[in-house]
Formats: sequence, C-alpha cells, structure tokens
Amino acid sequence: MQQLRTLRIGPATGISVPRPSRDAAEAALVEHYPALVRLAHLVLPPSLGRQRRVLAAHATVQRALPRGRPERAAASVPPPRTPREEAHAWLRARVVARALAARELRPAALALPRVTGLRLFPRAGGGDELALDRALAAVTPETRAALALTVLEGLDPRATAALLAGAGAADPDGALAAAEHLRATVPGDTAALLRGPEFDPCTVHLRPTDLLRRRRRGRTAVLAAALLLAAAPVAAGLLRPDAPPPAPATAEAAADPAVLTRTDPDRWADTSRVDFTAWPARGARTRDTALLGRALTAWDRGTAVTRTTPGTDASPPASPPALLYAGDTDGAAVVLLHDGLRLARYTEPATGRPVLALARADGADVTTAASVVLARTAAGTRFLLAPWIAEAGVRDLGAPAAPARKLPVARDGVTAPVPPASGGAAGCAAPTVLQLRSSSRIVEDHAFLVADLGGLGPAHLTWTPLPAPGLPSRQPREATGPLGLAAWARSGCLLGPLRDAGVRSVNRWEFAAQELPERAGRALWVCARAETWEGTGRAGVTLETPARAPAPGSPVASVPDTAACGRFGQDVLAGAPWTAPSGTRYLLAAGSRHVVGITVSGAVRATARGRVLAVRAAPGSTVLDGRLTDGGTLRGWTPGG
Repeated sequence: MQQLRTLRIGPATGISVPRPSRDAAEAALVEHYPALVRLAHLVLPPSLGRQRRVLAAHATVQRALPRGRPERAAASVPPPRTPREEAHAWLRARVVARALAARELRPAALALPRVTGLRLFPRAGGGDELALDRALAAVTPETRAALALTVLEGLDPRATAALLAGAGAADPDGALAAAEHLRATVPGDTAALLRGPEFDPCTVHLRPTDLLRRRRRGRTAVLAAALLLAAAPVAAGLLRPDAPPPAPATAEAAADPAVLTRTDPDRWADTSRVDFTAWPARGARTRDTALLGRALTAWDRGTAVTRTTPGTDASPPASPPALLYAGDTDGAAVVLLHDGLRLARYTEPATGRPVLALARADGADVTTAASVVLARTAAGTRFLLAPWIAEAGVRDLGAPAAPARKLPVARDGVTAPVPPASGGAAGCAAPTVLQLRSSSRIVEDHAFLVADLGGLGPAHLTWTPLPAPGLPSRQPREATGPLGLAAWARSGCLLGPLRDAGVRSVNRWEFAAQELPERAGRALWVCARAETWEGTGRAGVTLETPARAPAPGSPVASVPDTAACGRFGQDVLAGAPWTAPSGTRYLLAAGSRHVVGITVSGAVRATARGRVLAVRAAPGSTVLDGRLTDGGTLRGWTPGG
C-alpha cells in the first residue's frame, strides 16, 4: 500500500506539488465529496456488487485523507493555482490510485462504513444507462478511470495520462484510447449519463435485507458459536503447515446433488452481472435429492435422450452446476441447471424416457437471461421468468396496436401456459412473443420483447429505425413502442425460419428509405440480423413498399454466416425488381449510410450517385457494386445472387 501514500503523477519534471495539510485536505474533501465518491464508484470493480461498491466508494474517499508528516510528489503538469485546488487535485489522484488498487486489497479493507440490515444501491436508470453500465463492466479499471477523469473531472488527455501513470496504470495512453472508443460507441450522451442518478453513490435507495433469513440466523447464532468451539481442534489440525490442501472439485463431484450451487435469492438486486448466475433455486422440489441426482446423472452419463442446440457441447459439467429450478410442471418433473456456459433442462415425464435439453448461455444478459422455456404441451408453453422480471405479457406481432395480454406468473416464477400464436399478418407461422419489464430495483422503465424460437431461451427482439436527416446512425433499441411494434409486425414472418437455430437475438435494421418511381410512395429497405449463441449470424434483406395494413416485405436476400447488418458489418447494398402500378418494371437498389454511389451491370447498366438507384429494367440477372465514403467498394445483394 506504500504506493498510495506517495503519489508520483507521471515522470518528474522539476515541478513539485506539496501534499496539503490535513485541514486543507478535509476542507477539500467535504467540498468535493460527492464528485470524489462518484469518481471512486466508477473506477471500483463492478464485481463487488451494488451495495459493496457503494460502501467501498465512500470508504475509498474517506480514507484518502493524508496521515503523518507532509511530503511532496513530483508532477508532470503545472500545480493548481490555489491551496484549495491543490488539495482537491491531490485527493483526486489519491482516490484514483486507491480505487485502481482495490483488486489487490483485502475484503476487510472495503468493509467500512458498515450498514447492517439494509441494502444500498443507486437509483436505477433507463436503457441507455443500462447499456453504459454493461459497457463499463466490460472494460478495465484504468479505462473507467480515464473516462471519469476526462468526462466528469474535465482533465485534458495529458493530465489524465499523467495522473493514471502516477496511480500505477501500466498503459495510460491505451486506457485513454479505450475510454474514447467506449464513449463513441455507447448510445446516449455519456457525460449526462455519468452525471445522472444511476452512477451517483451519494443518492441511494434503501431496502431491507431478507428479514426471515436474518431472524433464522439470529436463532442459530448460539449454535454456530458452539459448533465453532467444538471444531477448533480440527481446524487447528487443518491449518498445520504439513496438512494436505483440500482436493479440488472433480467431474464426479459435479454429479453430487449435495454440492449443487445455490445462489442467494437477493443476489440479482445486488450485482452488476445480471444473468443466469444471479438466478436463485426455485420450485417445490429443490430439496429432492433423488430427482436432482437423476438429473445430474443424465447430464454426466447420458442416461436420458439428449438434445442440443447448434454449437452446444454435450459433455458433462466440469464443476458443480447451479440449480435454477426443480419442480413439477404439466405432469412432468423438471430440473433446470446452469454450469456457467450452458443451460440444462432435465424433463422426467410420467411415462417414457427422460429428456435432457442443452443450450449455450454464455454471455447472457438482463434480456437474454430473462426467461427459459420449462415445458411445451398441447395447452401451450410455460416459461420460468428471471427474478428481476416485474411484469409479463403476451404480444401478437400481427396486431401491433393491441395491448399486451397480461401473463399470470406464480410466486416461483413459472408462467401460465401460453397458447401457440395465431398466424401472422400474412398468415405465416408467428412465434410466441413475450413483453417483459425489469424490476425498478435494477433499471427503470426497461421493457423488452422476446420471441420463442424453439430453444430453451427466447430470442431478444430489437429495432434500429432510420436516423433523422443530418444525424448519426442509431443504436438498436427496444421494440416495445408503437413504432417498434408496427415495424416488427412487418418483419414477424422472418422469425419462423429461425426456429431451433440457437438464436439469441434478432435486430430489425431500417438502413435506407427510397422514393418510388411514378410517385408510388416511399419504400423502406430493412435488414433483419439474427445472432446465434455460437457467434454466427444470418442476415435477411427485405423491401417494404407502401401497404394499407402491416404486411411482410418482398424478400431480397438471405445470407447465412455473415457479419453484415451487425456491429462488425455496418455496410450493406441490396437491389430488387419492382413493378409500378402502371405495369412498368424497375430495378431498385439502396445502400446504407456509407454508400455514396451505385453501379449496375449485367442485364441492366446504370450508375447513380448517392445511396439509392431506380432504373427501368428488363428481366435478367444483374450485378450491384457500391462505392463507399472511404473509397472502398461493396458488392450488393440481389434475389438469387
């Protein structure tokens, strides 16, 4: 911890900044306390959980006051002009250094101040805040520190790099570059979001901890103390230097019901990792060791009929999995397990062989870990909802104006059976779509759609509308508003072919609009991208022409195993034939925002500047090529091409 007492902010340049007196440091701490705590909260590891992270932020700032005799630290930037500014800058550097060193501190060092019987967490935000929080959790502490120092503290890159170097960061320039990239890619105004209540550990909500569990713990405190006294001799023997270390868990131990992982029921509200690892064990048979043993044996030894989604490994778990559910559902016993990478659903019917279904679940989040299919019967599909789901309803994609039908949910998270969806707007096989809303304990006003595509976990449906003129491209958003629902009413038929393909999310991207010839109205070019759990993607382009009622567009192309229409394939060009009301046949083409020119060859030869092309055409194959803003070229998609 010596490096926290002597702060060397960058290489020495002969300019020294004295450590402030304790009185000056205390005055600066009181004056800038909210900003310093917010800074510490952003840098500290999200893995601490929401409550411990809030408390650790306050502890980090409160412990930043100087002790002992004054000392001087070299700096590569000019010192502040006043003693008060000097004290604030010194404290800021000390807070950053302590927060970056939190990975090396003992848990006891982060335990103060203590709060007993209450949970503290910042106010929940909306979808943009949630996206930023997830992005921050995925980067290094140095990157979070660089972002906070430049955005919240207003430091220039040189001063930020110097401060990070003095705080022990190995690559300050890399942290600055990563922070700038994060700021450019996350939706919304990053500065406004970071200054909002979602990231303010000084304005928190208070909730009680589990009162029943605390009461039980109080009754067992005396018994626990007695057991500790009785076990003291045994513990002393285990702590001898020559005592052998405990044996690691083996694959055989993973099949033992006694060592199943069981998550605390309140963990989902006190963690930054809101996924299947935060699910508690629910259901009436979570203590049925015989049933749990049969489920684990089926996974370990293949004693059941095993079905896997594409890209899912069917091997036994390497360590004890977590128990998510065990109970009776529609006449069958069902056990749901999670080993960190996969979901396993063991179904034991009254007659016939048990069935084990396996599906990948790595990288799940608040939406893709929000529900799991427990059972499919003639009466419908039952889902098990995540503990953070506060409301659930059923949507008809073919009727976007109709409200969602409320879906009854039992106390253990099991829904009533959802009947199969009726035909879509054009009579296609529409999937069952749920509209879910997260609890305000983790995020406010966050509703989203998921579609049952035949796997264990429904796929998350999002929507990327056309950007307004002169504005940059938009990020995918939830499709629960009137415009998003109307858009998916026209793309619902694209979901049917994706059944049983291991799809985790589908985004409808409206990449171009085009005025049709002969004043026939406005057409919309759409690319629907399906992402799978194994990382592959499928893109399907449609041309939507004016219609009185929601109707599917004309299919243009469907491309498997492609990065197109996603984060790593943001350029697309497509063309399709279209017949005007007069009977004249045209070739239409359009590209995404980086396309600045289109060339057609083959049966039709034409060139157009800009993102769209419309030319009279006779039947025959054509080839499309686009010119991009950076001088590159792009081959276009056409029906059958």
